[in-house]
Amino acid sequence: MSGNGYDFNKILSQRAQNLEASPTFALEKKIDAFDLKLKKEGQFVIRFGIGQPDFNTPENIKDAAKTAIDENKTKYTASTGIRELKSAILEKFRKENDLEYELENIFAGNGAKQVLDVIIRTFINKEDIVLVPVPYWVSYTQQVILSEGKPVFVKCNKDLKIDLNDLEKICIKYGKKIKLIILNSPNNPSGAVYNKSELEAIGKICLKYGIFIISDEVYEKFIYGDVRHYSIASFSEELKEITIIVNAVSKTYSMTGWRIGYCAAAREIINQMAKIQDQASSNPCTPAQWAAVEALAGSQESVNVMKNEYEKRRNYIFQRLCSIKNIKCNLPGGAFYIFPDISGLFNNEIKNSFDFADQLLEKDFVAVVPGAAFGDDRFIRISYAASMNNIKEGIDRFENFCKRIS
Repeated sequence: MSGNGYDFNKILSQRAQNLEASPTFALEKKIDAFDLKLKKEGQFVIRFGIGQPDFNTPENIKDAAKTAIDENKTKYTASTGIRELKSAILEKFRKENDLEYELENIFAGNGAKQVLDVIIRTFINKEDIVLVPVPYWVSYTQQVILSEGKPVFVKCNKDLKIDLNDLEKICIKYGKKIKLIILNSPNNPSGAVYNKSELEAIGKICLKYGIFIISDEVYEKFIYGDVRHYSIASFSEELKEITIIVNAVSKTYSMTGWRIGYCAAAREIINQMAKIQDQASSNPCTPAQWAAVEALAGSQESVNVMKNEYEKRRNYIFQRLCSIKNIKCNLPGGAFYIFPDISGLFNNEIKNSFDFADQLLEKDFVAVVPGAAFGDDRFIRISYAASMNNIKEGIDRFENFCKRIS
């Protein structure tokens, strides 16, 4: 009950009240307040929390946006994006993913997060099931809940990828109630990348049970060593028909704030998504669309620079973590996250990943995201989208903290 007499628990929608706040953004708010206090004392927080590149948007992309503004390309566009952007997306899929689409198969939105939300709204009726493999990006489950669907979790194996036996059991149990599965490779938070045979096995199960696939490929450009990225839709026409590929310029080109994401899917799916976009947001930001055209069609040098730097950081942080007692860790194949198992350090005071993250922040001024936010309380997520100097300092602090609580 508020001071003016209204009971907002009864007035506001149950859908909104059922949602959880984003743990990553909540963490950033907490860190900002904590960091402000520390700076007055000559200290600072090492931030391994939020997932965004620490590089600036490349100059050619910024120049394209400036030119668009100077040329007064600032009006409404088609709700699903300008033709030039869709054409650049088509060419990207053709050259990089061996996929042929038409303009009518392409949808551009306000970041991959909004595109995912529109896809889920397009498919999900009340109580429809969406399969969410663990560990998962924090917004997947909440977007399903917002559409009054039901997220059902698929267990992971030791490589933090889908346990195929568990997937088959769930499909048998729920049958036609299942509408979608969300496949994320490279994965946030684990950095795991599915190989071709693993994707083929997943695709076979989805075709068998008539389950559509959301393939979130936002981190596809950041893969390391001899790991290779595959788009599941490229394996056959049957898989292409049931797959919605989601991508964005946000991570690849350090454009997180520009908010341009996109997807490719069957024409019938795009047509329904367009109606939702018409009513919800009209169109993606117009100058940002022109910037995205340059990002996709212009020089890719900045992507290679970032990838090479991330790989150096990944190698360093993995080696350091593996040397810490009671820490277990898989080498990430992609993205810019590492997902160590810290459950060997749990004790009477630190009983879960939230306790661990809270104590690490308060005692040693290092910010990480609890694994429970991603569906697995044994882990924490560390982003290595940070300078090497900060990574070295942060891991030194992290190691000292782990030694004290061992």
